[in-house]
Amino acid sequence: MAKYVFVTGGVSSSLGKGIIAASLAKLLQSRGYRVTIQKFDPYINVDPGTLNPYEHGECYVTEDGAETDLDLGHYERFLNTFTSQANNVTTGRIYQTVINKERKGAYLGKTVQVVPHITNEIKRRMLELGNTGKYDIVITEIGGTIGDIESLPFVEAIRQLQWELPEDDTVVIHLTLIPYLKAAKELKTKPTQHSVKMLSQEGVSPDIIVCRTERPLSPDIKRKIAQFCNVKQEAVIESIDMATIYEVPMAMLREKLDIICLKKMNIPNPPEPDIVKWEAFLERLNHPKSVVRIGLIGKYIELQDAYKSILEAFIHAGAVNECKVEVVNVHSEYITPENVEEKLSGLDGLLVASGFGLRGIEGKITAVKYARENGLPFFGICLGMQMAVIEFARNVLDKKCANSTEMDEKTPDPVIDLMEEQKVISDKGGTMRLGAYDCALLPDSLAHKIYGQELISERHRHRWEFNNKYLEEFQNGGMVLSGKNPKSGLVEIVELPDHPFFIGVQYHPELKSTVENPHPIFVHFISAAVSQAAKYKVEEKNTEKVNN
Repeated sequence: MAKYVFVTGGVSSSLGKGIIAASLAKLLQSRGYRVTIQKFDPYINVDPGTLNPYEHGECYVTEDGAETDLDLGHYERFLNTFTSQANNVTTGRIYQTVINKERKGAYLGKTVQVVPHITNEIKRRMLELGNTGKYDIVITEIGGTIGDIESLPFVEAIRQLQWELPEDDTVVIHLTLIPYLKAAKELKTKPTQHSVKMLSQEGVSPDIIVCRTERPLSPDIKRKIAQFCNVKQEAVIESIDMATIYEVPMAMLREKLDIICLKKMNIPNPPEPDIVKWEAFLERLNHPKSVVRIGLIGKYIELQDAYKSILEAFIHAGAVNECKVEVVNVHSEYITPENVEEKLSGLDGLLVASGFGLRGIEGKITAVKYARENGLPFFGICLGMQMAVIEFARNVLDKKCANSTEMDEKTPDPVIDLMEEQKVISDKGGTMRLGAYDCALLPDSLAHKIYGQELISERHRHRWEFNNKYLEEFQNGGMVLSGKNPKSGLVEIVELPDHPFFIGVQYHPELKSTVENPHPIFVHFISAAVSQAAKYKVEEKNTEKVNN
């Protein structure tokens, strides 16, 4: 039978439960155990698919088309394994399932209540992955903060599972904050004590306490936390702020978090961890040989989590190219033909990100035009690819009013149009083209060179597509449509051959980039940016010689 680790959080949100869960999973995986992680979110939305990125950061899409919490991205990036619909559960999905059962008469006339019906459904889903026989250990992260009314049913479900399962089959890790008071010049443990007390009042006592801190914890502080929170001192784990999230697994290895968990689960003599690849990645990440500046053109740049997977994919690709990627955020809403030179000059590459709605669209089109005309390495993702198509139609094919029907339903040249099967859909949640789809690549194209194969599979999340009525005009105009879905004919990739690097993709390659397998488009894009940066240096030296 599988073992179960539950990760809860206290004192404050955004302490990094997902990173701690992913780091523990990575360490256990490195010791040869089959591990998976799941996230239980306490909000009423069925999934984050209809949430504004400002509300909840990016919506992460899995291979099977589930719209999930962005923490699943961390899980996949750390473990290098796919997650699925079963790895992310919300209160909304729990209640939806229970209510649907009640409507069908599944409860035989019983009064449907939070306990036992909601908690039973939560427990069923907590055990679902473990019951498949595919995993030795299942780590479950509970969203929110202990004390929130929304998380109470999840905590109650954990309490019941601790009672129902053998004692060594469950471990509870509680992540808290140890604040540093600058005026008093000391770390304070009282918030952690209160958080653990609150968790204990709900019937769950933590086995391990992970303390997020900006200053090292002394043995005396660890002893105090252990004494007043009723855990062994070795089970008080220091989680000090790190320069990058990818350092956290190594920090947890030094703190022996994985060993303490295995000991609690009565798993003796674990194999030594195989972390050679992870250490090699960190070596390249921490000792870059060059720097590139990449402009990220988006409309949600105020919240970095809105483009979390893109930012992490830059880190992976930067490490491969042994360079540091400096991301320059540029709000598309404020780009105009008059200021585009000022905002984008000095960049080594330009990525136009995905998004929905009219706001900031013209700025993205202007940025694409600048990259195309100035030979600046360009990478467009989803809406970014569509903006490249519109820009090409307007400024190369001379279709001045070309647009997407998402932005202008009455455009005379709808080069981007709503997918045919989407035209009859009224519900917004979970109805886009979601998940993995095949894409056939044109031989000798840039895409084919990047992937090194003729058929690929990538994840999608969109409703609008390239309008194939204009396919011949674009090809005759010089744009290469280098990737298409073999079944539907949907154009997946566009590129310009007479350009240092210009590619747009309808899918989301950032979702499949991991530490061990950086996405090839990001790797080649950053490589092109490195070449661009070297070119700038040569031009600067030549200019200096002329001036001297």
